[in-house]
Formats: sequence, structure tokens, C-alpha cells
Amino acid sequence: MARRSKGGGAEGDGMRMQVVWRKGAVRLVLVSAIAWALLVILALAFHLWSCNSDVPFLSGCPIPVADDPDSITIPKRTPNTIVKRLSYITVDKQDKDPSPLFGGRQSWKQREDSFKLNATMKATTFLYCVHCGFMKNSGADMDDVDVKYIQKCKFVVASGIFDGYDIPHQPSNISIRSQKLFCFLMVVDEVSLDFIEKNTTVKFDKAGGKWVGIWRLITLHRLPFDEPRRNGKVPKILTHRLFPQAWYSIWIDGKMELIVDPLLILERYLWRGKYTFAVAVHKHHKSIYEEGDAIKRRKRYARPLVDLQMKMYYHEGMEPWNPKKRMPSDVPEGAVLIREHTTMSDLFSCLWFNEVNLFTPRDQLSFGYVVYRLGDALKFFMFPNCEYNSLFILHRHTREHSSKVEWAKTIDEIVKKGLKESKGGLGLWTPYPADLSSVELPSVKRTSPAG
Repeated sequence: MARRSKGGGAEGDGMRMQVVWRKGAVRLVLVSAIAWALLVILALAFHLWSCNSDVPFLSGCPIPVADDPDSITIPKRTPNTIVKRLSYITVDKQDKDPSPLFGGRQSWKQREDSFKLNATMKATTFLYCVHCGFMKNSGADMDDVDVKYIQKCKFVVASGIFDGYDIPHQPSNISIRSQKLFCFLMVVDEVSLDFIEKNTTVKFDKAGGKWVGIWRLITLHRLPFDEPRRNGKVPKILTHRLFPQAWYSIWIDGKMELIVDPLLILERYLWRGKYTFAVAVHKHHKSIYEEGDAIKRRKRYARPLVDLQMKMYYHEGMEPWNPKKRMPSDVPEGAVLIREHTTMSDLFSCLWFNEVNLFTPRDQLSFGYVVYRLGDALKFFMFPNCEYNSLFILHRHTREHSSKVEWAKTIDEIVKKGLKESKGGLGLWTPYPADLSSVELPSVKRTSPAG
């Protein structure tokens, strides 16, 4: 048998090694390509998930704001077109009570008429008169030193704390220009003022004004409602009534820490697109009927009263949200409101507050309804939810709010246990001018496990 030479064996081994290396290199390239593809897919999936996540530090996204607040040119104010002038009903002829209701006693006819913006208004200097809280001698009084201070406030960042649920959180990344331009106004009740004074440092200026860092505390006396959630709607929705000199305002809830310069916010959300009202879309819900269902499940207000409000809205033509609607959602994230105070945006706020005053204090239910009733009279910017989550850091309440009425399951339970509010939500107890017994609410499909 012929024997292979040593040289031939070494050459064969070398060729085999070359084949192994080639196969290994091909496999390495394929594995690397697959790994990169999976990494890209995972990164994309993480991005999509993070923009909808409930985890605060994961739920934001970059905001396309300008680079420098000092470079921003403040534009001329938006002219009033449809509604030229706005005035407010402060006395109800039918109200003989020496302590009138803060929101008044709006009749069903007055409510209906308040939504009627007819074509003649566009051609005339129209004076529009509506209920808008602050009925004469009804409460929400400020100290004289605060009334004097707010006269100078044309650019406002406003927030509020009621019933001691929070302490003021200092904004960050605020430019020197914005510190000089804006009034940072924290509206509190007497209970919250006492809590704040015990848990943080309150300083007094020469005029007697109270300060916590950049926040000027504005104390409201004689609260208009029994329910703290309703009291919080006064500075939130009726910012233009509380601070009537304001041209622009940014509202943030009391548990939030603002981390974006307010001048950059106005430029991004109002001036760049020529809007007068901006609010984020809700993270989970687009339809008010989805939101109503979530409120009931999470026990945020009495189930039968939420259903009653929803039945009224459905009877009055409010359809569930669908992609054909002009707004990207009927449900906002109401914790941040950005407004130029034109007569039209102020009218919207009045009508929105009237719904909150008449029905449940859950303002996310009534926002979309008022948008529906006013049609295209007001140009909104509903911006992405992930941008909303990049405007602030969210802090926990010092304690969780809960009222007994939120757990009520039936009307009888509310009545028998004395859970009915005495100063708000009276529209839920006033005979409605139509039979709602046959109204069936649209079916709701949960769009998110967190919703």
C-alpha cells in the first residue's frame, strides 16, 4: 500500500482548515447580521413601548423646542374673530340664596344656548354672555395683597394644591428671561397653606406676599365646593377668571415639576402652529366612553352618575371617537393646559367649567363634548402623549385622595348615605328635559391593560 508523504498530509490539513475558516466567517457574518436586525427590532419595539409606558422615565420622547429662549420673538396676540367680546353672568335672577352657588344655577335652556355660535357672530361685534363661575358672593376670594400682585401678570405658569395633597415642586431649566417674564402662581387653600408652612420654607416679601422658591402662593378663601377635586378645577380651567390680566398661561397639576422653559413651551405648542389652545392626547383613551368606563372601574367617581353624564352626552349627539373626527382624540391629558387667552379660548374654558360644575368633576369626560358642541370655532393642538411626559417630572401625592361618593354603586346608596354634593354636580340631580331611560351607551373595548 502506497504511503502518503508528510508534505501532502500537511497541505491537505491546511486546505481543510481554510474551508473551516471560510465557513466560520460566513456563519459569523450571518449571526452578526441577524443580531443587528434583532437589535434594531428590539430598539424600535422599546421606543414604541416607552412612548406608551406607565413608567415615568420611559414614557417621554424628545420635544422639538427651540434651542434658546432668548432667541424667541414673542408674536402679536391673536385677534378675536368669532366672539369679539365676552362677559359673564354673576347674578342668577332665580337664585334668592344669600350664599349663591359658585357656578350659578344654569338652566338647561341656558346651557343649550351657550353652545350656539351662529353665523351672524362672525360678521358682528358680538357680546357673548355666559355663566363662568365666580357668581357674586360665592367664594374663591383672594387676599388684597395677592389681587394687587397678579395685576402685573401677563405671562403665567399656574398650578394648584388643595386639601394638602402636595407641596410645591420647583421648576428647573428656567431661563433668566422667563424668570423675569412669567409669574409662577401656586393657588392653595388654607389647609394646604398650613401643610406647606409646616413642611417647607415659606418666605414673605415686603408687601406680605408668600413665596416658596419661585412660586408665589395665592390663597383662596371660602372654597366654592365641598369636593377638593372640584375646587382644583377653578384655577385649572378658569385661569383667565382668576388671573384676568393674563395673555398666556401654562397650567400644570400640583404634583408636577416643570422641566422645560415656559417660553419654549409657548413657542412650540402655540406660536409655531398659530394655535391658541394646546393639550396632549390621552395615553390610553380616545373616546369619552372609554374614559368613562375606566373612571368607573378605577372608582374615580360614582358609577351611576358617570353613566348618567355619558347618557346625556350620547343623547345629545356625542359619538364615540373615530378616525374621521377632526381631533386625534376626544380625551386629553388634562394635567397640562397651554393657552393664549383669546375670547374664544376663554369661552371654551367657561363652557368646559360649566360642564364640570353641572356634572361629575372628571374634566376629561366633558372636554371632548365641549369641543364637539363648538365645532371648528376653536383651533386646538393636541400633541403627542410622549411629548407631554417630557415636560415634567411626576411626583407622588403626599396622600391619595378618595371620597365616599367615588365608591357608590347606586343612586339609592348615594341618597341614603348622604353622599350627594351640595354645591356641585347639581345637573345630575335636576330633571333632564328628555327621557334617557331607553338610551344605551356604546359598547366599550379596553384599548390598554393600564387604562
